[in-house]
This record gives sequence, C-alpha cells and structure tokens, in this order.
Amino acid sequence: MRIVLVGDGKVGRNLVKNLTEEDHDIVVIDNDPEVIDEALNTLDIVGVCGNGTSYKIQLEAGVDKADLVIATMDSDELNMLCCLIARKLGAKHTIARVRNPEYSEQLHFMHEELGLSMHLNPEYSTADELFRILRLPAALKVETFSAGRVEMVELRLKEQSVLNGVQLKDIQEHLGVKVLICAVERDEEVFIPGGNFTLADGDKINFVGTPANILRFLQTMGYDKKPLRDATIIGGSHIAYYLGRMLSGIGIQVKIIEHDHDRCLELSELLPKAMIIHGDGTDQDLLLEEGLDKTDAVITLTGMDEQNILVSMYATSLNVKKVLTKVNRAALASLVMDKGLDVVVSPQEIIANRILTYVRGMQNSLGSNVETLHRMVSGKVEALEFRVRSTFSQTGKMLRNLTLKENTLIACITRGNEIIIPFGDDTLQAGDLVIVVTSNQHYDDLNDILKN
Repeated sequence: MRIVLVGDGKVGRNLVKNLTEEDHDIVVIDNDPEVIDEALNTLDIVGVCGNGTSYKIQLEAGVDKADLVIATMDSDELNMLCCLIARKLGAKHTIARVRNPEYSEQLHFMHEELGLSMHLNPEYSTADELFRILRLPAALKVETFSAGRVEMVELRLKEQSVLNGVQLKDIQEHLGVKVLICAVERDEEVFIPGGNFTLADGDKINFVGTPANILRFLQTMGYDKKPLRDATIIGGSHIAYYLGRMLSGIGIQVKIIEHDHDRCLELSELLPKAMIIHGDGTDQDLLLEEGLDKTDAVITLTGMDEQNILVSMYATSLNVKKVLTKVNRAALASLVMDKGLDVVVSPQEIIANRILTYVRGMQNSLGSNVETLHRMVSGKVEALEFRVRSTFSQTGKMLRNLTLKENTLIACITRGNEIIIPFGDDTLQAGDLVIVVTSNQHYDDLNDILKN
C-alpha cells in the first residue's frame, strides 16, 4: 500500500518505523529538512520537504494516488485541513491526529464533512489504557476485544504461586475458572504454549477470558481483591485530564501534582472532584507531604521520560501498590522494565497499534478482516481479532483438525452473546469473532494462520 505521513514528530516517526516493517511504500512530508534527512538516512522511505497542507506539496508526494494519508502535525487544525485536501485530491482514506478535547468530542459529527476515515487522540487512548489497568490492579496490561466482552491480561506469577508446576491443560480443573493462557515470557524467551507447557514462579503470562472469569481467576490465585481508593498523578497533561476524569467517574479520589500554576487553575475547573496541587512532582519532600507513601496508585505523566522513570522508581521504593509510567522512547522503556517497573505505556505504540489494525483491515481482500490488533510481550507477540467470513476455508471444521502455523494459537471465539474458550471439538462459524495469538508477524487474514 502507498501511505503518506504528514508530520514526522514522535508519533510520526514511530508510525513510519512500524509501517515500513509491514512492507508498505511510505512517503513522509515535513517542513524541517533535517527531519527529512534523518528519516531518509534511517528508514526506507521517500521524503518530501514542505508544508503538508499545500496542494502542490501533496501532489509532489503523490497524495492523489495514496491509499492512506495520516496527518500527525502539532496542530489539530492543520491535520484536519491536510486530510480535507488529501481527500479532494483523491486519497482513498485519511487519518488525523486530533488532541484538543473540544474537537475530539465533536469530531464524530464532522467525519463525513472532513473526509476523515478515522481520528486519533494519543492522549485519550493512553488514558484509556491506563484506566483499564487501574481497574484491575494486579494486571500489568489489559487489552479488550469484542467490544469489551473479552479481555486479555498480562500478569507476573508471584513467588509460590498456586500455578507453579501446573500444566496448562490442568488449569481449569485446578482453579475451576475458564481462562486460556496464550503467551508466556520466561527469561526473555517467549512461548506460545501448548497444553503440556508447565508454568513456573516469575513467569509473565498473558491470558484471555471474560471480565468476570478473569476477576475470579485473579482472586483464586490470591491477588489483592481490594479496588483502588485513590490515585496520585504526576503532571497535569491532557492524559492526566482524561485519566482524572475517568477515575473520578468511578469514585476514585484523584490528586494531580502540576508545576504550572495556570494549568492548575484550568484543571481545577475541568476536574472539580479532583485535588489539584501546584508544585514540583519530582520533589521528594512534596511527594511525602502529599502522602505518596500512602496512596494506592501513582501514575507519572510529565513530559520528560527521565522524570517519569525517577518518580516511578521512588514510588516503588515506598511500596506503592500500583505504579504506572509513561515513556515515549523505546530504549528507555526497555530500561525501565529491567529496573522492575513493569507497567510502562507509550502513546506512540498505542497509536501505532490502532493504525496497524486499520491498515491490515484495508489491505485484506479475502473477507476475514482484522478487527482488533494488540502487540504484547514487548512487541514480540500479536493478538489479532478476525471476523470469520464464509470465505474462510476451514469453516465448520473442528479445531483439533486444523493445521495451524507454528507459534499460533486460537485463544477465544465470540459467537453472538456466547464467549467460548476453545477446545479441540469447537469449530469456527461464519460471523464469529476469533482471537488469534501468534509470535509470527503480519497476519492480515484468518487464512494466514493455516499451514499451506
């Protein structure tokens, strides 16, 4: 596919990297010649230097022949204008990054007029991911499928876990809960496990099930059953606003520490139920004065990765129950996890996953489109949700008789209102939603899971 990306900032650069890995033809437009030169030197792309809202520049970049145009400039207005011009020129699909909360809330009324296929709000999407994790405090990561009816949770097994030494085929009998463990990370090695795989203390597991069964699974394993009562957010960004609104909405007491006085006043009006503290969120004396050691959760959301990491490490040293860290740079994210900060989120990765889902759905022509895509285990594993169409070659055949590619697992089937944790006698039927977990890359059709 031919994809034109306008604006090569942090979000744009991450998208280009991910899309080039998917073997698409990428053209990047940016005003800054140094940015274009750097992108040309590090990635297999075509670069055009100029104003992304210029009719002439868009024609030079081949927007009129583009399958997709993605606008990720700093200005919401310019992104929307860029997409409008691109559609007028003949681009088949357009995606705009829109960060302003006021625009985001009304854009669904404006999609047709602006010619937008999708709009992205990295800050809202990041807040939503943080919110899902905070609602399930034992989890390191929570992803949703089938409109929220199915969840996939990442969890590290505690020492002396009840699952230590248990084979996967015996888990349902052992715990009496219907979940399926679909990926395991052990000592940096990743497994898509079969039924004979044996779990061990310290394993990082990903498992799928209904929200109710996941909660029962965690409780049976002895994880803390108490919901969060309060949360302290360091930094008063857009993400902090969205997250504060979500947490306050379910009765969690929210405290936001922000160094900019004017932003504090603004947040006080936007979040009347939250406590807004004007101060330096990296000042240990201030943090202790504000009860950091007694709070249930700390979320570090400043604009500086290093500050987020340091404050999160300090909160961990105080034995805060749940610590979540926003990190933009992939290299730093790996460092953070090596230092014991397990819950790390990246707005760029979240947006990349959403766009990859959209792109794979666009390029598929066989009828079993990717509905949802999540990358797990530091990007080493993908969980994809497909809609089963009548064109799927193995409809109605028992799963035990399917010949799947190596490191590929069918993890869950949604059929109408029924959620099925599959066994060998189950089948895939037209209309089902099916979750596939794999360490292979670039599946864009359900038929891709089958051996030739």
